[in-house]
Amino acid sequence: MFTFGIALIIIIFVIIFFTFVPVGLWITAFFSGVKVKISTLIGMRLRRVVPSRIVNPMIKATKAGLILHIDEVEAHHLAGGNVNTLVDALIAAQRANIPLEFERAAAIDLAGRNVLEAVQVSVNPKVIETPQIAAVAKDGIEVIVKARVTVRANIERLVGGAGEETIIARVGEGIVTTVGSSNSHKDVLENPDSISKTVLDKGLDSGTAFEILSIDIADVDVGRNIGAKLLMDQAEADKRIAEAKAEERRAMAVAKEQEMKAEVQSMRAKVVESESEVPLALASALKEGKLGVMDYYNMKNILADTDMRSSISKIADDEKSTK
Repeated sequence: MFTFGIALIIIIFVIIFFTFVPVGLWITAFFSGVKVKISTLIGMRLRRVVPSRIVNPMIKATKAGLILHIDEVEAHHLAGGNVNTLVDALIAAQRANIPLEFERAAAIDLAGRNVLEAVQVSVNPKVIETPQIAAVAKDGIEVIVKARVTVRANIERLVGGAGEETIIARVGEGIVTTVGSSNSHKDVLENPDSISKTVLDKGLDSGTAFEILSIDIADVDVGRNIGAKLLMDQAEADKRIAEAKAEERRAMAVAKEQEMKAEVQSMRAKVVESESEVPLALASALKEGKLGVMDYYNMKNILADTDMRSSISKIADDEKSTK
């Protein structure tokens, strides 16, 4: 029974030992030409690093002829980098005769860019297709252009360089500028390659992570007559302004008319007020002897005659109007 217990303890100890100490991985690395100590693998365990994630890429790099140090590879892994992708990128760069050091590749990887894809794009150029870009020529006709930009990754500018969005924006700006400086949209339709030449001469890839190889115009279409539409909108705006000013003048005329009517009513009130004082003045004149009785009757006769003439004239005017 005692012997069985000792054997069980030994078996458990061996299992724990081989679980904690990756002897099998060390043997594989040894026969693959990767020099790594058992203590280094145990240290990885203590640092909570899976040894296979470091040793397997090291084996791949060694077989490809790369010279890497396991400490810098582990440091890159601890910094959050993708060791496997990094090693694949270094191997691809070596096969394509692209100078790429471990430190630069690690910096590109830690910057958030796919270093393997960057190497592949550097070897096999990539085509970026722009959306439809609308521009207006000097004759007011809209031209819709679609371009294809062939770019190659610039390894030296991958860290801190602008991406595809900047390339598309700059190409769009160049297209708008070129079309806008054309006297007629027909010139653009006849020579679409002039857009490519003008845009390429602007050096649009400066400060970006790419090198522009060519810009090809994929499609050119004629859009709306923007100039005519702007003239129509301006005419409509002028019409509304004129109508507003006319309405303002009409309102002012109506207000002036109302003021004149009020003034006439005011004058009529004054006339009525003055006429109401006439009988009082006549009475006062009669009392003071300034006006005789016969003079008063003569005045009344004159007033009656005047009223009669006015009535006859009014009847004549009514008859003419009815005819």
